Amino acid sequence: MFEAVEELVAEHADLEKKLADPSVHSDQANARKLNKRYAELTPIVATYRSWKQTGDDIETARELAADDPDFAAEVKDLEKQREELTEKLRLLLVPRDPSDDKDVILEIKAGAGGDESALFAGDLLRMYLRYAERVGWKTEIIDATESELGGYKDVQVAVKARGQIEPGQGVWARLKYEGGVHRVQRVPATESQGRIHTSAAGVLVTPEAEEVDVEINPNDLRIDVYRSSGPGGQSVNTTDSAVRITHLPTGVVASCQNEKSQLQNKEQALRILRSRLLAMAQEEAEREAADARRSQVRTVDRSEKIRTYNFPENRISDHRVGFKAYNLDQVLDGDLDAVIQACVDADSAAKLAAA
Repeated sequence: MFEAVEELVAEHADLEKKLADPSVHSDQANARKLNKRYAELTPIVATYRSWKQTGDDIETARELAADDPDFAAEVKDLEKQREELTEKLRLLLVPRDPSDDKDVILEIKAGAGGDESALFAGDLLRMYLRYAERVGWKTEIIDATESELGGYKDVQVAVKARGQIEPGQGVWARLKYEGGVHRVQRVPATESQGRIHTSAAGVLVTPEAEEVDVEINPNDLRIDVYRSSGPGGQSVNTTDSAVRITHLPTGVVASCQNEKSQLQNKEQALRILRSRLLAMAQEEAEREAADARRSQVRTVDRSEKIRTYNFPENRISDHRVGFKAYNLDQVLDGDLDAVIQACVDADSAAKLAAA
């Protein structure tokens, strides 16, 4: 079992030698690449060494137990420890999403339900901003269209990690499960008779693409400028500062009107466009993958209603994995870890089964 890990151990040792060479760090891009791979392999190698050592300890304890029965209990403890290490190593060897350590652009759109849906979109935005604050991520609202009652018709937020990222703890690794239709059941602020209404908002999460991830030919872009609309400063409805960019080969559109200058809006719109094109390329690759792989990513299918927020019962339900809890108020205040972890665990289990 785990014979293939020996190759990873050798690769880890080779990376350690390279990173100890000062000349390697003269090329910062290459050094970052090597460090990233070294960080990915370190927990695998450490767990594998513990797994092997425990196997040796079991053999020794069995030999001693033949002469001294007191060692029999130690054999059982070591066998249990090895089972735990076996499972941990299997999980570490699950194929990782190459985008897991990327930052993301998260977009929330009001859906069915009118003003109530826009207010719910605002609640979702606050939930994600609070969650990002809890885990130490940075957030930046790129563009937003507010509703008359204070919610959002559409809002786009960049979410970025700080410092060194632990494997599996990147922004995309955690937030990729949030994409889909979120449904709310509650008495709206606009309801005078206390009736419970159901409305929804859509969440789209895409890994933020670097310029090297997606190559965009300027000749493939149509850039339109227009006047900003909605709440804003003095420049709203007075200058053509808003920008809409259309990627002609794919028809993907990105727009921004929040910044004061046309140049700033263009840069933000390009950020959104790059991320959407990267997501499109990844989805195309997934469609071309084997049936087993497609079944694994079904848990993050954005076309499905993924979650219900029931205010009267203070209940949150994730329909993909059967998660249910009665702490909706805490979740909306940013306590999302248990909800997200349920999705991570289900995804890992599916990948393990396929492997």
